[in-house]
Amino acid sequence: MASDEQPQIYLISPPEFDLSTFSEELGAVLDVAEIACVRMALATRDEDRLSRAADTLREVCHQRDVALVIDNHILLAERLGLDGVHLTDAGRSVRKARKQLGTDAIVGAFCGVSRHDGMSAGEAGADYVSFGPVGASALSDGESADFETFEWWSQMIELPVVAEGGLTAELIGQLAPVTDFFGIGEEVWGDDPKAALKALLAPLG
Repeated sequence: MASDEQPQIYLISPPEFDLSTFSEELGAVLDVAEIACVRMALATRDEDRLSRAADTLREVCHQRDVALVIDNHILLAERLGLDGVHLTDAGRSVRKARKQLGTDAIVGAFCGVSRHDGMSAGEAGADYVSFGPVGASALSDGESADFETFEWWSQMIELPVVAEGGLTAELIGQLAPVTDFFGIGEEVWGDDPKAALKALLAPLG
């Protein structure tokens, strides 16, 4: 990616949310910021809850021409008319997802801090790979995806790359020249998501 191009924003839902209020919050954020894609990342495995949430968020997103993908649930993505799936198994399911969902679907792969897994996911047909966390996160094993990983990827690999996890305004300023997307989620879902997002993206001007 050329360093004079601004990275796009890839919005990630919280792992838990109240559907009635979150759909309004999401709509408000989509109305004030240019968002390339939304990822529904609910932690629940309850199919009914996932389906109801996906139906509601799909309507919010598609009214605004924003793509909606879901974490891991390939069959639900197909059944509910979502735009694709985000896989969290370092790309091992990419071929299966591509075969199930077809060439037009978005298939992304979270690859932690591993360049090798990223390349394997790309070879298997992923549309993008995601590395992270880039900042300090209690949810990780202590490893983080460093600037060099994104710099190397942007120079060597054409496949779009997403930086996510523990983002700060400072990290966004540092990584902007070497990533295609910022995956932003827990960083902004508080009392005022619009203000939080604006502050986080301030370094992008």
